Amino acid sequence: MPFKVGIIGAGWYGCHLASSLLSLGFEVTVFERRLRVLDEASGHNQFRLHLGFHYARHHGTRQQSRDGFLRFIERYPDLSAPVPTNIYAVPRNESLIDFHTYKMIMASSGIDFAEYNDNAEWLHDIDGAVLTAERVLMISRARHFFSKRLENVLRLGEEVTCISYNGRNASVNGECFDYIIDASWGKFSKGAADTFFEPTLLLYYEASADAPAVTLVDGPLSSVYPTEDPHIFTLSSVTHTPLGNFLDVRSAEKALDQVTSALVNEKRELMELQILKNVPRFGDVFRFAGAQLSMKTKLNGRADDRSCYVNQTERLFSVMSGKIDTVFHATERILSMIEAEHSQPYVETANRLRDDILMPEFDK
Repeated sequence: MPFKVGIIGAGWYGCHLASSLLSLGFEVTVFERRLRVLDEASGHNQFRLHLGFHYARHHGTRQQSRDGFLRFIERYPDLSAPVPTNIYAVPRNESLIDFHTYKMIMASSGIDFAEYNDNAEWLHDIDGAVLTAERVLMISRARHFFSKRLENVLRLGEEVTCISYNGRNASVNGECFDYIIDASWGKFSKGAADTFFEPTLLLYYEASADAPAVTLVDGPLSSVYPTEDPHIFTLSSVTHTPLGNFLDVRSAEKALDQVTSALVNEKRELMELQILKNVPRFGDVFRFAGAQLSMKTKLNGRADDRSCYVNQTERLFSVMSGKIDTVFHATERILSMIEAEHSQPYVETANRLRDDILMPEFDK
């Protein structure tokens, strides 16, 4: 009899996990409080499919992103697209590392890039820059794909109010399952991860001309990145996009509810001033189009760890989501844990190696 699995959250992780488990014969139910898939952090974020360039300070994140990127475009070839000019630039005075160190880190991680020397048109006060093959996510396509793929197992608009689990079974809203997967980015369980909730404000701009993606690294810097609409870009800032950090999700959601137009205008001014330091044409090419609120869950620490972690507590799997292309890591960890739990235990046996060796006969 197949295992029955309840998944909380229909973001990238919840949808991919559900799709993979269905293919393997599991009975799956996906609980999502919103009325469509990818309607929280998974769809309200910069539309970047990472290769690892954003994480010079964390080896594990780079490795997971590098490997997951290739698997993502193989598994979901239509859910991302190339970015014509995708620049990562190291500011001369603002970055935590110099350009040569940045290049060494990326090269040693096995991530391909080419140096970008045409800085005059777009960049200012830059120590150096590289061109990358990172892609843009096609969120509308992804929503359509997963809505069709999971149409028989999705419970949209159904809020999860209670979960329970022990060593033998589990339940979501009173419905019994063999396992629960919390893919809500830690809203119901954090596992062993030391995390906080970060409400965010992402700004959208319309480009009046062809513009590159520009990501400034490494440290409390900003980036301008395209969306699935090639004329609409997002502006994000490590310093100004967050609206605080909170230990519990309710307090973080309350902070989002209190955002005013005055705060949006204040944040917009700060973020535009920051990007203009290194992208002086930003004000000429981009026109403000609007703002978007969302929520992230992050690991504490200064190493910028955005790796994916999976923790099991009895019949509950807690997924601390990494980047979108590390969904494969989460799937493999969960399957490995389930397999180990239901495999036959090791039985001590006698060492019979000598019986398999043909001993030569020697004349005495």
